[in-house]
Amino acid sequence: MAALATQMEHFGLMSAMAQNTEGSSDDLGGDNYKALVLCYFDGGNDGNNMVIPNHSDATLSNYQTYFNARNTAGLALPQASLLPISVPQMGGLSYGLHPAFGPMTGSAGANNGLHELWALGKMAIVPNVGTLVRPTTKAQMGQSTHPKPYQLYSHSDQTNQAQNANARAPLFTGWGGRIADRMTLGSNPNAVIPMVTSISGTQLFTAAQSNLPLAIGQANNTGTPNLSTVLNPVGFTNTGGAQRLTAFNQIRGQEVVSTANFVKAAALITDKAMIANAALQGSQEVTVTFPNTGISLQLKQVARLIKERLDLNTNRQIFFVRMGGFDTHSDQLPAHTNLFTQFSQAVRAFYDEMGAQGMQNNVTLFTLSDFGRTLSPSGSGSAVGTDHAWGNHMFVVGGSVTGGNFYGINSTNGTPFPTMAFNGPDDADGGTGARGRWIPTTSVEQYAATLAKWYGLPQDAATLAAVFPNIANFTNTDLGFLPPV
Repeated sequence: MAALATQMEHFGLMSAMAQNTEGSSDDLGGDNYKALVLCYFDGGNDGNNMVIPNHSDATLSNYQTYFNARNTAGLALPQASLLPISVPQMGGLSYGLHPAFGPMTGSAGANNGLHELWALGKMAIVPNVGTLVRPTTKAQMGQSTHPKPYQLYSHSDQTNQAQNANARAPLFTGWGGRIADRMTLGSNPNAVIPMVTSISGTQLFTAAQSNLPLAIGQANNTGTPNLSTVLNPVGFTNTGGAQRLTAFNQIRGQEVVSTANFVKAAALITDKAMIANAALQGSQEVTVTFPNTGISLQLKQVARLIKERLDLNTNRQIFFVRMGGFDTHSDQLPAHTNLFTQFSQAVRAFYDEMGAQGMQNNVTLFTLSDFGRTLSPSGSGSAVGTDHAWGNHMFVVGGSVTGGNFYGINSTNGTPFPTMAFNGPDDADGGTGARGRWIPTTSVEQYAATLAKWYGLPQDAATLAAVFPNIANFTNTDLGFLPPV
């Protein structure tokens, strides 16, 4: 029960009171089911070592450009180690993924990683995404009148803006929560659990005005489903438990008829938790073997909840999972290899499990991060890392994804991939101190709106503005990596 009430102190009671006025419908959960799964790279991932030019075309940033910028400090990945991908959007030129996204052999639960999904057309990349108030050029960076993201390059502020989709000013709700506010009555009127679930604690992304998000822990990896225990009330099975349960139910009965809003809201939260707990008692284990890592066990818990979608009477769900460790000011090379390996193996297991459930086309996983990192290294040798930057590259994975290509708004070179040049046309900085901090050409709002459209968010101007406050500043709100609804 505590899991449902995780955010009660700040906004849960108000959410519960709002929910108490909701209508009902006879719609069956599971009909036309869709889910969005956000995997957040906490700390600011270095996209420059995640997606790398692998060609020699002199008209665009090529491998030699990348190598020259990073090799002296020891941060450049050898070209022979890159996992090549052909990109139609870039004229068929080859780019490379970090080698950790390939198959891993010699250990239990290993799979073919994410690289294979590119060739299968089930993974897309959206380059140079970032927080923006409105489209911004290098010239406008020097103009005090041009609006820029609040506290640019700050971890906490850029994390908040990525999760609340408003770079102009702080908000206390997230775009995942606001989608739920706009869609719960029409899409999940009788759902047993909320539309939005975090497997990584309280998060701004899940915060809503009229919907109470669910927060539960990650899965175990023992082969025994633990969904039956995540909301299970405790203290009623030991000595005196029966008497405590009787007293508890009597108190709950008094709360339900109370005229005090806060008492009724607390009772509603408790009732929802108990109803959900009952629905989860018959949960079934997933089929695919998930690696024993934190991100993998978070995604395993998501897969378990998706498998229970019919019992939970839900046909729309949004999930939040998180990986830490991306604030790589030093020791980036070994850290990245470890993080990317864990991510690749976990997401591939999740994708395969969705296939086993027959849900690959219904579930889309995507990444987001605070910001990118500087092309210029920080330090040198084995301790080399990078510093805070801006635009970054994102992955989108799923059966419905129109993959095997780059998507997004073109930079100054006519492609979504930025010009990798210090003090170049896409570098936010100028002069000799420029470090390669890409001005985003695709905003978080455009990226998120594309995902939300596929998910089923109504596309009228009022709804879009309520979920994405600055969306009117951007002309393209469908980047094309997911099919029309």
